[in-house]
Amino acid sequence: MSKVAMFRVRAIAKKEVIEFVRDWRTIMAIIIIPLLMFPLLFILFPVLLESEAAELDALELSIVVQSNELEPSLEEAIVGAGIMFELENLSNLTTLSEPGEDMDRVRNLSVDAVLRIERVNTTWNYAILHLSTSERSNEAWNRLLDALNQWEDEEVERRISDSGLDVNATLDPLRWDGDVGQSDVATSGEQAGMVLSLFIPLVLAIWTYSSALQPSIDMTAGERERGTLEALLCLPCTRLELLLGKWAAVATITGVGVVLQIFGLLFAIGYLASSSLIGLPELSITAILLLITAILLFAVMIVAIELALAMRSHSVKEAGSILAPMLLLIVFPALFTQVINLDGIESVWFAIPVVNILLALRELLMNRIIPGHIVIWAGTSLVYAALAAYYASRQFGREDIVTSLS
Repeated sequence: MSKVAMFRVRAIAKKEVIEFVRDWRTIMAIIIIPLLMFPLLFILFPVLLESEAAELDALELSIVVQSNELEPSLEEAIVGAGIMFELENLSNLTTLSEPGEDMDRVRNLSVDAVLRIERVNTTWNYAILHLSTSERSNEAWNRLLDALNQWEDEEVERRISDSGLDVNATLDPLRWDGDVGQSDVATSGEQAGMVLSLFIPLVLAIWTYSSALQPSIDMTAGERERGTLEALLCLPCTRLELLLGKWAAVATITGVGVVLQIFGLLFAIGYLASSSLIGLPELSITAILLLITAILLFAVMIVAIELALAMRSHSVKEAGSILAPMLLLIVFPALFTQVINLDGIESVWFAIPVVNILLALRELLMNRIIPGHIVIWAGTSLVYAALAAYYASRQFGREDIVTSLS
């Protein structure tokens, strides 16, 4: 292609990008949201969870204990769990789990839970009535279980000790020698890479598709609906140059969103690493370059497909109704690849569209560089991207590109 043609492509791309980013909502969508997504998800969400957990721990819970014989040590365990209780006699019931007359006061939260416990010879039977749709009642359930388990452990140790046996040798005859963490030969970076490989490919794939969605529709079906496509076709440029210009514009907008999302992700990972919640993945320069290559190949294919399908649509509404559901073609393979075992994986998986790139991202995030797999996913991705670009060029070359499709 000549220099003049490349100048035209750059001019078209510049014009499309400027028009698209004029709206402040667009700036929010392609800059602010991608940049803040991972920091909010990885930093703010855990803070909110910790705040909610602290709020539950501070609750003063009130329950009813129904028993005809309650051990003082069990009373201490219940009180030690931060639960106030009222003792009642245990009625005759078929089973302790039967709600009976206590159903109403548990359902209307007159009490947070009801503990029923009775001695049967040398054992104890119990049941806890609670309302699973209430956070207070669930918290009472959890605290009671902790208190009962603690009391049971103490009771078991007491009975073993009274029998003249060694408690530790009896309860723990098989013991791990040394530090469990030392036995894992994987480094913290490799462990971090494995954890990140389970969700980063999914997020990047979804965001790449979503970022290209709105500009692809606006620059094709939107142009047709506004009646400005005719003016573009009258410009002194070929339709291939028009396609390349629009593709470059959409790719630029998509690339900015993905790059900002990656920066936000790196910031969030760095924060978590400083908090010792997760390590930093150990990636070689080769793995990083291959990661970028895989994302670019995926983006080329996605942008071309979205431009072609949007150009075939009568209106913006129709284009959205076609392209939006197609996100499922990204989500389902992404979810599927998360459960595939990468150890000894068959090479054929790296030839399947979308799946190949997602599996490549998983391998590379774990710093696994397997030449055979690289050749397959890179080669097939180039073929799929070329086919998508060819299909897009066919759509832009149609004679009825301006008029509605019949």
